[in-house]
Amino acid sequence: MMLANEAATSALGSALALVLRPGDVIALSGPLGSGKTTLARALLHALGEPGEVPSPSFAIVQPYDDLDPPVWHADLYRLDHPSELTELGLDEILGDGALIVEWPERAPGVWPEALILSLEPLDGTARRLTATVPPPWEGRWPLPPVRR
Repeated sequence: MMLANEAATSALGSALALVLRPGDVIALSGPLGSGKTTLARALLHALGEPGEVPSPSFAIVQPYDDLDPPVWHADLYRLDHPSELTELGLDEILGDGALIVEWPERAPGVWPEALILSLEPLDGTARRLTATVPPPWEGRWPLPPVRR
């Protein structure tokens, strides 16, 4: 799928919010500046987050407990080893909430049922989106076409 610009990336995040369920994991992969946080911000705003949605690069995990479903947004870029995940308690949210994970390649195999969205920058602001769709997402993905 092609995302023509930042607005299309945001539209995808908004569309994902419509199908997000408790227990879901969305893994966002791609190089720095590929639109991972833009997509996550749009999803969180579409779920009703009224305030600023900072990148969790330094906090590593940013909880949004007041959303329905509650969402934790994690950025694993600064993790040195997958064993550090235990300290973050990310699995605690999955019973009642959802998890958005940037840089999931820092924790390979941890979320085998995650919807993996890989973003690849192209010319200008365009992005190529590749999705790996696990069984829990069948019937919810692909989303309706993203236009903007």
